[in-house]
Amino acid sequence: MCKKKVVIIGSGLGGLSTGVILAKNGYEVTIYEQSSQIGGCLQCFVRKGAKFETGMHFIGSAEEGQTIDKLLRYLEIKERIHLSKLDPNGYDVISLGGKRYQIPCGREKFISKMSEYFPSQRVNLEKYFDLIETVSSASSMHSLKYAESDAAVNTEYQLRSINEVIDGIITDPLLAKVLVGNLPLYAAEKDKTPFSLHAFIMDFYNQSSFRIVGGSDTIATALESSLGKYGGKIRTSSKVTKILCNESQAIGVEINQKEIIPADIFISDAHPIRTLELLDTKMIRPAFRKRINSIPQTIGAFSVYLHFKKDTVPYINYNFYGYNDDTPWGCEDYDDRSWPKGFLYMHFCQEESPIFAETGVILSYMHMKDVERWAGSRVGHRGSDYEQFKEEKAKLLISSLERHFPGISDSIKHYYTSTPLTYLDYTGTEGGSMYGVAKDVSMGAAYRVPHKTKIPNVYQTGQNINSHGMLGVLVGAIVTCSELLTAKAIYEQVIESNR
Repeated sequence: MCKKKVVIIGSGLGGLSTGVILAKNGYEVTIYEQSSQIGGCLQCFVRKGAKFETGMHFIGSAEEGQTIDKLLRYLEIKERIHLSKLDPNGYDVISLGGKRYQIPCGREKFISKMSEYFPSQRVNLEKYFDLIETVSSASSMHSLKYAESDAAVNTEYQLRSINEVIDGIITDPLLAKVLVGNLPLYAAEKDKTPFSLHAFIMDFYNQSSFRIVGGSDTIATALESSLGKYGGKIRTSSKVTKILCNESQAIGVEINQKEIIPADIFISDAHPIRTLELLDTKMIRPAFRKRINSIPQTIGAFSVYLHFKKDTVPYINYNFYGYNDDTPWGCEDYDDRSWPKGFLYMHFCQEESPIFAETGVILSYMHMKDVERWAGSRVGHRGSDYEQFKEEKAKLLISSLERHFPGISDSIKHYYTSTPLTYLDYTGTEGGSMYGVAKDVSMGAAYRVPHKTKIPNVYQTGQNINSHGMLGVLVGAIVTCSELLTAKAIYEQVIESNR
């Protein structure tokens, strides 16, 4: 029997994992990547011998038997990826109003530690954590329990905002702010972002948290190896410039505006807006294009990549969230005088349990409008005024870090910067957005991007289909592949691979 040919557009985590699942199940898979390097947000880069992480800075739920651990085994990459555990007594540290709060792993540790900071809130903290577990386990996708999902719970907490739900449980306003101190992980906005997203992320990282030793590009390399084991291929420097259709379905792709590749099934790991740009067909109606093009995107980021002087900065085994005001909310609402209102600071894990950090990154929100005057220019060729803009912002961000870590500036050997424009160039994400499509309770289902398009053999995968981050993207890949294999078949394979 002739194998069905699958073309996957883009080699981010969504494209690679979708490719592995389908190749394992007998499909003939080829991934086309426009860049010379695979990985999308899994990419790392090296400058002057120092390595830096760009996207997947840490992962959760990777202890033996937890969700990510099971998926790593299923994708046959667990043995190729080395993890270094973040401090279970404080994998996240939130600095708010001049005080630091450690967020420990595990229900009991979490409730106990938060109760030390907020003694009157113990009962409310138990209610809060009960709800986190209820919402997370209600999703069959996130708990990897096929067909055991509570639709009513899912719907309710997709339509209620984080702050509305937390304010209904927690009666101490400061604790309510501490509980959302990690919101840069998903660019949450007050009165907009659904509580379900907060619950999934809290549950994911609170079970266990790890950095990826040597960088997240090792995940991309491991997935490439798994794909190759089943006959799948990746072609780099191969930009899909069109998805070609007849009157009833897609029939091929155009590569680099010249080569035509026929196939049976087409899956895009590109941003949905980029995908629609590839499709010139009446099967995609104008109303659908308009809806996708008008979906709001999460904010972008300005990043400063720090290369430290040798053996001068002790490695911090946690993620640090620093805020200049007394709230993590509203950091996206800034002007030239108030930026940056907050930041996320992390170290790169060059080896398991390092003593000193070699490199690190500071991330702060930045809107595309701040850099749109340089839109259309190429990386490295944006001009001296762009370099000056970045230098001024880098100094502000390093100064902000210095207030929380006195003396850190003296330990910086070199630093490099990126803006939403950089992110747009390397990932194709609309507006240089950090996490793609923004979820908004006021929009109901209107913000959701379907994994199955109106073209019967064209599908989508990646961070915009389910959610961003490692778990969100892998779950999205399962959703996409289940259209071809059924969800039941995939879950049975996951279970079998973990026996």
